[in-house]
Amino acid sequence: MAQSNKIVVPAAKAAMEQFKMEAANEVGVTLNKGYNGDLTSRQAGSVGGQMVKKMIENYENSISAK
Repeated sequence: MAQSNKIVVPAAKAAMEQFKMEAANEVGVTLNKGYNGDLTSRQAGSVGGQMVKKMIENYENSISAK
């Protein structure tokens, strides 16, 4: 199966990996470099949810600073 969540800006790949690792650490999920298919749906959802939460917070901060 082809990967459907491609990074739009390839230069941001390393930063997105770091962001994912930080979000996982904040919710107590241990990620490995590379394959993480052994995560439960709950763990993966926690990481993704934390990433979205932080992105929304960052956006709200950026628009309130204007």
